[in-house]
Amino acid sequence: MRGSGQRWRVKHWWETTGKPLPRLAYIYVRSQRAGERVMNSISRFLTKRLRLKVNRSKSAVAPVSERRFLGFCIINDGAPQRHIAPQALQRFKARVCILTRRTRGVDLPRMIAPLAKYMRGWRAYFGFCQTPQVLHNLDAWIRRRLRMVLWKQWRNGPNRFAQLRKRGVSRDHAAIAAGAKSGYWRMSRHVTVQQALPNAYFFALGLPRLEAAYRA
Repeated sequence: MRGSGQRWRVKHWWETTGKPLPRLAYIYVRSQRAGERVMNSISRFLTKRLRLKVNRSKSAVAPVSERRFLGFCIINDGAPQRHIAPQALQRFKARVCILTRRTRGVDLPRMIAPLAKYMRGWRAYFGFCQTPQVLHNLDAWIRRRLRMVLWKQWRNGPNRFAQLRKRGVSRDHAAIAAGAKSGYWRMSRHVTVQQALPNAYFFALGLPRLEAAYRA
């Protein structure tokens, strides 16, 4: 909604529909001064006329780029674009970390099943964003975590050597990687580990791609 005639719209909604007010409402005006005027007018109507409480912590007059809209934010860098809000990305990564933690003690297919379900649901909602590179980076990060999980599950040098050889890695490269003293996360990015566990390996196990939502 735009313009200075927004002060009566909430009242109009109530009187014409008789329905409860929306839990969330975003009102767009042309200036900070107009926003403050509309905000004060609506707050007075809600608190005095309808005897409702206004959540001040979630109510503000601010540029659109500074606000979060159901997990999204609007960034105006030449042209307005829908970005996934940083808090939403943090929650997504935290959930993925729980689903792929190294100490779960389950094999990879059983780990991927709930992860794939969560990713498909998240993709159905946040695939609406206009930042495909963010989705691409998340896909790469998830696959790296899964490589880390497998590297830990292979446990020791001899078994890692055998697993790498079974997946087509040369003897010399397998020996170098299996004998490396680097940590799990660093080894998950090792070129030999990526060769043994390519992206197609995870797709065959049912891992979806977040970026596919943008391409659809």
